[in-house]
Amino acid sequence: MAEIVLYSHKRTRGRAVHWLLEELAVPYRVEWLALGPTLQSEAFLAINPMGKLPALTHGDAVVTETAAILTYLADTFADKGFIPAGGTAARAAFFRWLFFVAGPLEAATTAALMDWKTPETTRMGTPATGFLGFGSLALTIDTLAAHLQQQPFLCGEQFTAADIYLASHLQMDMYYTKTIAPRPVFSDYLRVALQRPAKQRVDAA
Repeated sequence: MAEIVLYSHKRTRGRAVHWLLEELAVPYRVEWLALGPTLQSEAFLAINPMGKLPALTHGDAVVTETAAILTYLADTFADKGFIPAGGTAARAAFFRWLFFVAGPLEAATTAALMDWKTPETTRMGTPATGFLGFGSLALTIDTLAAHLQQQPFLCGEQFTAADIYLASHLQMDMYYTKTIAPRPVFSDYLRVALQRPAKQRVDAA
């Protein structure tokens, strides 16, 4: 099998990819990179011109962006069960909620962390919230909470790579940046996810 290499740092979104690799139980290695000038080196920019972590190489394949890496790995090793079968409602839910995390949740929590203020109207005089992919932080969080109140994981009974992505976000947003206020539904969800042996191994690494 072609070598899998994860380029990461322990304080980046690469932790989610590391977690999935442990869950998949496939051979891989991690290149731990220091934040700062190292990411602007010619060698790393050849992998990711954005100079951002994480990045992943799998033989000749190069994948950047956390959601894309998680999807690539889950699909490449679909037999491991971290992406629902194609053509099913669960598969549709996988894509829907994975990109909900990458889009509305990421944008809403980043805006809150940076204390960005949204004006009531745009320069065109139209309502500003209509141009925001997340609408508002409250709407984003309420939507996510309502979904998780109906089922244990994002795609139903199956724990998938989308859950790894969400759990990684919630852990950061609730316990470190404090951009999401704790709710019982999120705490219960995290309690199950963070107790998984693969997650424990990553945290201990």
